[in-house]
Amino acid sequence: MVVRMRHNRSQRGHDRSQKSLKAKSLATCECGAVRLSHRACPQCGRYRGRVVIDLAKKVQAKATKKAKREASKTR
Repeated sequence: MVVRMRHNRSQRGHDRSQKSLKAKSLATCECGAVRLSHRACPQCGRYRGRVVIDLAKKVQAKATKKAKREASKTR
């Protein structure tokens, strides 16, 4: 069993102030989309001027997967 020490009002208030929610910091990408800071852009796949996510490849893979699923349903 863990015995916890009591907190006075000022300690309780300090703890609660540290637990508050903070707004996400947003940045604007080169393409003009709003994205989270230090993350790749979900619209163009770029981060710091470089393409890090090949979105065309993702779209192609998704279309292929959908076509296979449709083909298996028609059998």
